[in-house]
Amino acid sequence: MSEDKQLAKDHLIFKQGLESLFGEQESLNEGIEKIRTKLSDLTNIKNLHFLLGAGASSDAIPAMGPLIEKVTARVEDAETSNQLAAHPDKLQYSELKKQFNLAKDVSPNNLENILGTLYSKREYLKGIGQTDSLNDFLIELIESQVYSSINIDCNSTHAKLSLSLYKKLYQKLALRNKDLARVNIFTTNNDLLSETALGFLNINYNNGFSSGLARTFNPARLSYTFSRKVDPSVEKYEPLENMVYLYKLHGSISWIESDDNSFFNIKEVDVIPNMHAQDKNVLIYPTPLKQNKSLGSPYADLIREFQNKLLLQHGVLIVIGYSFSDEHINNAIYAALASNSTLSVIIFGNYHPSENLTRLTDRRIYQISGEVKLSNDDGIGTKKEKIHYFNYIVNNFIPDLDRNKESEVLEEFIKSIKSLKDKK
Repeated sequence: MSEDKQLAKDHLIFKQGLESLFGEQESLNEGIEKIRTKLSDLTNIKNLHFLLGAGASSDAIPAMGPLIEKVTARVEDAETSNQLAAHPDKLQYSELKKQFNLAKDVSPNNLENILGTLYSKREYLKGIGQTDSLNDFLIELIESQVYSSINIDCNSTHAKLSLSLYKKLYQKLALRNKDLARVNIFTTNNDLLSETALGFLNINYNNGFSSGLARTFNPARLSYTFSRKVDPSVEKYEPLENMVYLYKLHGSISWIESDDNSFFNIKEVDVIPNMHAQDKNVLIYPTPLKQNKSLGSPYADLIREFQNKLLLQHGVLIVIGYSFSDEHINNAIYAALASNSTLSVIIFGNYHPSENLTRLTDRRIYQISGEVKLSNDDGIGTKKEKIHYFNYIVNNFIPDLDRNKESEVLEEFIKSIKSLKDKK
């Protein structure tokens, strides 16, 4: 059977609630076009929000498996042995390896659980007035390796693909119809790919930090509307078009705690790629205890903004590369769906039946996933690509939000005429 004759329902998932939106005889190409058309309609709604998880940066930032390998190599490195020997408490290298391997044996592929075990031990000892220098050293070692893996040079060859995708995404999203609200980008990622892409494209963004030499955090700024004067002779303004709002729900490698004159004591600083973390760095490391940490500022302020934005009437939340492993974020989505009947949620990824949202019959929830065959870049042979991966979504599904509506209608008319000719 040729590629054109393959059926969409056999290769792709496109559900509204639990109902498939594909017809029985709909071809693969027709299925892709149906998803694209629906997304074009949904992204034209007044309030548009994106939730980007680790999958959006996975081409540049190592996923959980490779990250565990890096941490293991760091534990077994000779430099770690030398650091322990020089430690004031004369810690034993063999004991460090033993403690790490005990935690790793229980969760060999899950760094969250490994860190969670070590954090839990530290909190228990703290509760009974004791400390464990070896456990603290191991936590710092893992956190340092995680930070180093995130703090990449975003302009390097290694990050070229991810940065190009972020650039293409923001190019499509920034110039939105001025009659609609600016796009909100919520992300759990700590890297600087978004900021690098936005800076390269000269797109204005509001991330809650003030401008100037001391960029301090103020959540009130997230409610600001940036406008320009339409006519110098009258007091008439319109929203700035070239603008997005960026919310880093788990902090950033460029945030530090500061004792400067600020209510929230969080400052944004310039970061040198591939350098080690600063002592007062502010980000949430991947552990099951991250919900507890997210209750403090600035995380509570950012989550509150997430909740408030999802409660706005006539909104769409597009979820990409997010694994639904953060309870505080999941709860905000559940609460918004329960109280806002005009909110739609589009989930890219196959999370059925593990994620609660994918088991609901609620027709405001859309699920999109699957795999297609594409021609290789050199034109020789084919390759498989998942349609719910960031690469395919940006290149094929996210519409240009500043496109002229008349041109879209014309294109649809031409397609329909061509389709009628093909059937004759």
